[in-house]
Amino acid sequence: MLSRVSRLSRHLDRERRAALDESGLEAWEFDVLAALRRAGEPLTPGQLVTQNLVSSGTMTHRISRLVERGLVERVPDAADGRSVRVLLTEGGTAAVDRAMSDLVARERALLAPLDEPARSALVAALRTLLLPLDD
Repeated sequence: MLSRVSRLSRHLDRERRAALDESGLEAWEFDVLAALRRAGEPLTPGQLVTQNLVSSGTMTHRISRLVERGLVERVPDAADGRSVRVLLTEGGTAAVDRAMSDLVARERALLAPLDEPARSALVAALRTLLLPLDD
């Protein structure tokens, strides 16, 4: 049964790559931008490290590359002048929204054979399986 999950994962990965290619984003760029978009507010680099499961050095490099592309900017932390927060720019918001919209449409197409009760059951089962793994 889990080999089917693995096969589905490969299909999802292929659709994710296609959606990101259409948006002109690398997977790591999407991950950082999506974390910022979900948060709805500027995050510290440390918060992005936690959400993206990378080292602080890697995140610093990623933020710098995103700044160069005009997708994010570093802003001083109002509560702590020694720190910065990472803020989505309008271009970053537009890019992540485009990619997310395309990705969601592709995921819907993959899930089209399932009716709503089956999709709800799948979500519940996956949540149950992932809960102890995500701790």
